[in-house]
Amino acid sequence: MAGVTAPATPATPRPRRARGAAESLGSIVLVFESMVVFLGGLAVYGLKVLPEGVPAWWGIVGGTVLAVLMLLTAGLLRHRWAIWFGWALQAILLLGGFLLPALAVVGLIFGGMWAYATIKGASLDRRNARLAAEAGAADQPDTANGD
Repeated sequence: MAGVTAPATPATPRPRRARGAAESLGSIVLVFESMVVFLGGLAVYGLKVLPEGVPAWWGIVGGTVLAVLMLLTAGLLRHRWAIWFGWALQAILLLGGFLLPALAVVGLIFGGMWAYATIKGASLDRRNARLAAEAGAADQPDTANGD
C-alpha cells in the first residue's frame, strides 16, 4: 500500500460530556416508556378502540410515532426544552386513556417516574454543582492575609 502512512501520534479520544442526574434518569424513563407505548399502540390496533371511521392501523402509527418521539427526546435531554417536551409526551400518553383506560394507568405510572426523574434529578444536579463549587473554593489558596 504505497502512499498510506500511519499517523505519527495516536489521536486522543475526546472526553465524554458530563451528564447530570436529571438527564440520566430522564433518558432511562423515556427509553423504557417508549417500549411500553409502542406495545400500547399495538393494543389500540388489536382492540380496535379508535373512533368510528378511523382505520385501526392508526393505532400502530400513533404508538410508533409517540415511541420514536420519546427515544429522540431521551437523546436531547441535555437541553432544557427537551425536559418540557418530555412533560408534553407524558400528557399525550395520559390523553390516550380516553381510548384505552390501560393507557391512563401506564401514563400515571410513567408520569410519576418522569416527575421523580426530572425533579429529584434536578435537585441532585444542584447539590452536585454546589459541592463542586465548594471543593473548587477549598482548593484555592487563601490570599486574604497577603501570602
